[in-house]
Amino acid sequence: MDAYGHVNHANTVTLLEEARVALVFTEAARQGLLDMSRGMVVVKLAVDYRVPLVFDGGSVDIEMSVRDLKASSFVLDYSVRIGGNGSSTVAVTAETLICAYDVEETRPRRLTDAERDFLASWHSGGARG
Repeated sequence: MDAYGHVNHANTVTLLEEARVALVFTEAARQGLLDMSRGMVVVKLAVDYRVPLVFDGGSVDIEMSVRDLKASSFVLDYSVRIGGNGSSTVAVTAETLICAYDVEETRPRRLTDAERDFLASWHSGGARG
């Protein structure tokens, strides 16, 4: 937390990273998409703070959806919600531009059809995490 008791920017970005890893590494691998965990890079990150994110022992929920699914990249949108019991508040919205990457060739690569299908299931209005 920062001097004002808010979760600081670095820790907020870590929360986003943990949610992204759960999707791109864990969930994708569970569905047999091992290449996603071997080569995805964040190209851009944007974070918008709507209300202070304060650590008070309550729950923090992160909703994610995919948009702008292209040949080798996609945008992952996040909504970080605080509170609960039907009265949650969006504290943070964010987006990451992610590119499929070939680590051995050290260059971007195209998403496979299976990866595209997996990501399409997370398109806005689709599955939630």
